[in-house]
Amino acid sequence: MRIKPKTKPKTKFIVVTGGVISGLGKGIFTASLGRLLQAKKLNVIPIKIDPYINVDAGTMNPIEHGEVFVLDDGSEVDMDLGNYERFMNVMLTGRSNITTGKIYRHVIEKERNGDYLGKTVQLIPHITNELKRWFMDVAEKSKADIELIEVGGTVGDIENLIFLEALRQLSMEADVVFIHCTLIPMLKVVGEQKTKPTQQSVQKLREIGIQPDFVFLRCQMPIQKKIMEKISLFTGVREENIIRGEDLDDIYRLPLYLESQKVHRKIMDIFGIKDISTNGLDDWKRMTDSYKNARKTVTVAMTGKYTALHDSYVSIEQSLRHAASMLGCKVNLKWVETTEIETGKRTAKSALKGVDGVIVPGGFGSRGTEGKIACIKYAREHGIPFLGLCYGFQLASIEFARNVCGLRKASSTEIDSNTPHPVIDLLPDQKHVYKKGGTMRLGGQDVIIRKGTRAEKLYSSTHARERFRHRYEFNPAYIKRLEEKGMVFSGHDESGNIMQILELPDHRFFMASQFHPEFTSSMMKPNPLFSGFLNACIGS
Repeated sequence: MRIKPKTKPKTKFIVVTGGVISGLGKGIFTASLGRLLQAKKLNVIPIKIDPYINVDAGTMNPIEHGEVFVLDDGSEVDMDLGNYERFMNVMLTGRSNITTGKIYRHVIEKERNGDYLGKTVQLIPHITNELKRWFMDVAEKSKADIELIEVGGTVGDIENLIFLEALRQLSMEADVVFIHCTLIPMLKVVGEQKTKPTQQSVQKLREIGIQPDFVFLRCQMPIQKKIMEKISLFTGVREENIIRGEDLDDIYRLPLYLESQKVHRKIMDIFGIKDISTNGLDDWKRMTDSYKNARKTVTVAMTGKYTALHDSYVSIEQSLRHAASMLGCKVNLKWVETTEIETGKRTAKSALKGVDGVIVPGGFGSRGTEGKIACIKYAREHGIPFLGLCYGFQLASIEFARNVCGLRKASSTEIDSNTPHPVIDLLPDQKHVYKKGGTMRLGGQDVIIRKGTRAEKLYSSTHARERFRHRYEFNPAYIKRLEEKGMVFSGHDESGNIMQILELPDHRFFMASQFHPEFTSSMMKPNPLFSGFLNACIGS
């Protein structure tokens, strides 16, 4: 039984938990639900809880955890915050990502400052109280009607317990709806959908003191009515509150699918919020239909060293998807592991056979770089549309310096500290930085765009706001030498010292950015660099 306080916060809370296995798509579900509620003219703010001890995602290997997403305020966060921004078209801050390391550090710093007045600091109530204060603070500052809280991992993970306890306590102080995401497996040998994983997962949640109001069932096939009836009986969730989540051919259709099940109306009824009739998803449907009905398909090579886990480049994939929807085409990604080119197992020519465009994404370290440079050279010499992102910008500069300007040993000091031509070098303010976490040039920065360039045409402006994540920059001492050979640095920072966009005017499309345009692209507003690149691919 929920205890109702005398005064409740105006903000309503929706908590999304997961069970059985990770990777069920809680982040996409949460983002889709947020987009659907926004269509009802509600102000929605999301929070992602990650139970790892890392303070943030910045030092984590993409192969292990997936992409590190960067917010405008410079926070390095979980990739699900990218889903929130892409679906909901909101600009989040680091306060929308809580980790075990972040909340524990916050409480320990308060203890060191004497804020607890000699109390013995414990998980309950000090960590739980701080978490609830965090939830309330985000809600108040954003003036949210609804705050979405996604809990990473699965119920039963020991590291999740303190977060779930804080949320259980929150439900006694505010209006909270719990939605539990689970898996309905279908074993071929049995030939039927199985409910036991869901039953046990919900039971584990109930042991913690949380009864879900809804369950979101993930399954490859449409879920049978008898299965829903059985789950309702064993979990205590009303059958009409069981949300179907069978696989869709396009994740961007999920808000529409949730709307068809009237999920928003059921939640709003619980909260006592009037359902306003709007056409909020009409434009969204037009974009998804444009992609679904597209007849033209282009093949784009994604060249990198993290290709073993495609989630390492999820924002780039989704940015291409956004541009494709706008242009009415589809994108086929060809994954190219550049270490294989570097070690001679294959050539750039064979790796890029049949592609309409080449992307060299961000990254760190020397492994695979010569393979990427070979791909850049092939694209430049054969007129294949090319887009370089962050490290791709740096390697495009090196390739041009070597093969066009004659600086054969040109390199980056990150790759070769003894290079005679350090075309790429450490940013001056990075030379005495030794800590790794949160110390790069991070977050939103202004980009000044040169008039009369392709960049100005794409952005329709001489100013842009983009997000960065780098320690190294193009060495200004080499600007003149490269520009004399035809390269144009069409974007720089406000000081004019940091080069941020390069292009080759005589090429069909050859552009690169020191920033990450994939971090500012959304479904309803594709980033101009991806739109320009894909448009060039269509014309190839």
